[in-house]
Amino acid sequence: MKRQHEERRLTTILSADVVGYSRLMAADEAGTLARLKAHRRELIEPKTAEYHGRVVKLMGDGTLMEFGSVVDAVNFAVELQQAMVERNAGVPEDLQIIFRVGINIGDIMVEGEDIYGDGVNVTARLEALAEPGGICISRTVFNHVKHKVDLAFENLGEKRVKNIPEPVHVYRVEISPTDTGGASRVSDEQALALPNKPSIAVLPFDNMSGDPEQEYFADGMAEDIITGLSRFRWLFVIARNSTFTFKGQAVGVKHVAKELGVRYVLEGSVRKAGNRVRVTAQLIDATTGNHIWAERYDRDLEDIFALQDEITQTIVGAIEPELGAVEQERARRKPPENLDAWDLYQRGLWHLFDDLKRDALIEAKRLFQSACELDPGFAVAHAELAYTHVADIIRGLTDDPEASLDQAADAAERAVALDPKDPAARVALGRVLIFRFAHERAIAEMEAAIGLNASFSRGYYCLGLALLYGGRPKESIPQFETGIRLSPRCPVLWAYWMMLGLAYINLENYEEAAASLEKAIEQPTAPFMAFAYAAATLGHLGRTDEARALLAEAETRKPGFSIDTVRSTAGQLGPHSGIDRIVDGLRKAGLLE
Repeated sequence: MKRQHEERRLTTILSADVVGYSRLMAADEAGTLARLKAHRRELIEPKTAEYHGRVVKLMGDGTLMEFGSVVDAVNFAVELQQAMVERNAGVPEDLQIIFRVGINIGDIMVEGEDIYGDGVNVTARLEALAEPGGICISRTVFNHVKHKVDLAFENLGEKRVKNIPEPVHVYRVEISPTDTGGASRVSDEQALALPNKPSIAVLPFDNMSGDPEQEYFADGMAEDIITGLSRFRWLFVIARNSTFTFKGQAVGVKHVAKELGVRYVLEGSVRKAGNRVRVTAQLIDATTGNHIWAERYDRDLEDIFALQDEITQTIVGAIEPELGAVEQERARRKPPENLDAWDLYQRGLWHLFDDLKRDALIEAKRLFQSACELDPGFAVAHAELAYTHVADIIRGLTDDPEASLDQAADAAERAVALDPKDPAARVALGRVLIFRFAHERAIAEMEAAIGLNASFSRGYYCLGLALLYGGRPKESIPQFETGIRLSPRCPVLWAYWMMLGLAYINLENYEEAAASLEKAIEQPTAPFMAFAYAAATLGHLGRTDEARALLAEAETRKPGFSIDTVRSTAGQLGPHSGIDRIVDGLRKAGLLE
């Protein structure tokens, strides 16, 4: 007997079903069937044709489909879910038809018009994991579409599902009613304009080791590459504070590029096992989705710093043809001799950038101090230690500001002595000099830092501070604006906008001040002081109702605050802090002494 040939093929499979179908049928059988048929006829069938799909079969409330293109399948699913939101508008909630969708790429068996196999079964399990109105996809689907659709994805990790022996790695597609057909959640109008020189964002490297302790190692790799790239003055490099806000998010590079305003995106992964490390990295031109360069490195752990330099140099070499003939330089660093100190430093940064919360600041200080003790020659650890002491003063977390300033000065001076070419060290010393009213010296330190790293957003912010408190508010404005552009997703971006607003307050340009301070209070972590400044500005503009609303919001962040509270907090940096204009505006807004 001749054995029948078994047809198999690799395809993209989509499964959709109706949430709560049995309940809907029990409540209104005829109406439910009529609405479901209308959705299929008016929406699903034309969209299927538009995206070159095929309905394999209908199973009551379920639909099994296949697509020749995985991108088409994902875009179909997104448009389906968005259209269903519109079609359900005005329908009582208990009668709405809502789909959940799963998408997978798998090897299938074909029998006539039907398809079978594990690829189909996994798709059904993905669909079951999706939220009502949501879409879940497999890792294979994600890997195919992440650079081709401007959507965000949430990594849900590996899931054990019924009758599938191996865990399924699941991603959730983040969609909203305003997203359309794979369009970015950042519109073209909202996207930041590309700088006039090559621009790049380095995303946090994925930790592939399965060990949470290695997160810091992966973070350090990405940060050192950012630092290395920033030494090239012809590159525009987005700050760590902004790129690391994407950590743990599976976002498409086009979305990242639009939100950060860059052309190039670097992403990678780190796998550490014993005394060996594997690093993979790929550089993508986000304007086209093309891969410019990709490489895998296997090295002994003791070579890690040389490896970071090698990756940085290769990336620069990949971008260089875009510029023509540009002189190649080799990134020079002074890495700590003690890898444990480096790890402590990375952990300290993680806590430091946690919006300077009190507990996080205390832990960051402890970790930087430990790093300095383990490796006394580690300049940047001393610099960040100085920054934590300054933050204590700014946040009012110290009982003895003078003692804290002395500790900050000791750490900053030590950092500069160890490595005068480290921009973080120069900025740390400059912050101390601002508090000691040595503004011209502070300006010189900040300018030196920017000269060492033209993409150091904190350097521009602190130069703005030195100019502002030194009585040169007009000159401070472009510095704050440059800092914002270099780090548009900084966790403390409210501070950049707030100080830009303060510069305009000093110039008595209250319209521009109000616009900047509105940006500050839009930030989710904005403190009461940002709302107080904004209220004072509106007080000057005679918009008292709006000003009082902001004062009420400030009260929720600092109950019982008064003009005296604002004066003692904002007036600590001398006559150019704008405190008199702020107090006058707060009085006009109705705040009590």
